[in-house]
Amino acid sequence: MINTSHYLCPICQQALNLADKSFRCTNNHSFDQAKEGYVNLLPVQHKHSKDPGDNKEMVSARRTFLESGYYQPLRDRLIELKNDYIPAGNILDAGCGEGYYTHAHKSEHHQVYGVDIAKNAVKIAAKKYKQCHFSVASIAQLPFADGYFDWLFSIYAPIKIEEFSRLLNDQGYLLTVTPGAKHLWELKQKIYQTPKYHNIEKQQLDGFELIKEESLNYEMNFDHGEQALTLLAMTPFAFKSSEQLVSDLKQANNFTCQVDFMVRIYKKA
Repeated sequence: MINTSHYLCPICQQALNLADKSFRCTNNHSFDQAKEGYVNLLPVQHKHSKDPGDNKEMVSARRTFLESGYYQPLRDRLIELKNDYIPAGNILDAGCGEGYYTHAHKSEHHQVYGVDIAKNAVKIAAKKYKQCHFSVASIAQLPFADGYFDWLFSIYAPIKIEEFSRLLNDQGYLLTVTPGAKHLWELKQKIYQTPKYHNIEKQQLDGFELIKEESLNYEMNFDHGEQALTLLAMTPFAFKSSEQLVSDLKQANNFTCQVDFMVRIYKKA
């Protein structure tokens, strides 16, 4: 039996061990490892809907968009920051989606884990990025042992400060990525009559000290409308889009839209 005590049973919080492709705790709660390699640690009684998280359409659109490289400058910067602060250690991507950012953190010096509530996304991540460990779970109740991680990052995902604090060791770091003031501004101008800037005020995170803050801003240039439609489809703006907007984007040539990210690093106080 392989000792995998960094995973906790979501029902009784006892350590899970892996044997014959099944994770089991001492209370005999069992969770099978899927053929893609991930484990579903989101019990039915913890779900708020039948299929929580992003739907298949949003997952597919985001995967296509990210693999086109438009957000690669952000991914590259995150790896630079990680290397600056931790040369080795355990890393968690809380809200990993399809694993685009997760797998980029993997090296011989790092064990990398990704967790997301959307099984559709985790299945894709686990199938493509075999060197990382993926699981389906709620960020509000993450299935890992206390103090297991050195670096935890959250990109456009809910910040559950008590859980993040529990999972990070005493020297651990938390990195967050949130929208900058003018993130996707040109797209918002097409959706809203009076678009508003994103609020970029620092969030007070009890038990953490903000040690670094920076913005990353650049323009994306789309040669044809289908690329812009993929961007729209992967955002919550898709629910607010009109048929006219979709038509306009589809016919647009050389559409330019800026991205504006706020990156913050916190150290456990």
